[in-house]
Amino acid sequence: MPQTLPLHEPLAADLSDDKAVELAEMFRLLGDPSRLRIVIDTLEGPKSVGDIAMTLDLSPSLVSHHLRLLRAARLVSPERRGKQIFYRLHDAHIAHVIADMVAHVNEDPIHDAEDEA
Repeated sequence: MPQTLPLHEPLAADLSDDKAVELAEMFRLLGDPSRLRIVIDTLEGPKSVGDIAMTLDLSPSLVSHHLRLLRAARLVSPERRGKQIFYRLHDAHIAHVIADMVAHVNEDPIHDAEDEA
């Protein structure tokens, strides 16, 4: 049986209908593989559109489009350095969620099956 982790506060009671919609929209945005890869790429630190595009083999215009959506959802934030803009994760909460989910999908399924037995 899956382990239930204790939470420090009742999350469901604190989530208004408006915030539930906002949260669902964030998860919808992260459901696109290109946007998810962009967010994961910014885990390492601020990156320019060109650097993200080159690393992920995407066009700069597509990266810019995705970044506009991610910015609107407060998943990434711009940081101006001279004439260039770099994008970073908005805050540590986003980094923790993404890092935890990456760790989760990279877990050994055989090890998980042994834990359930």
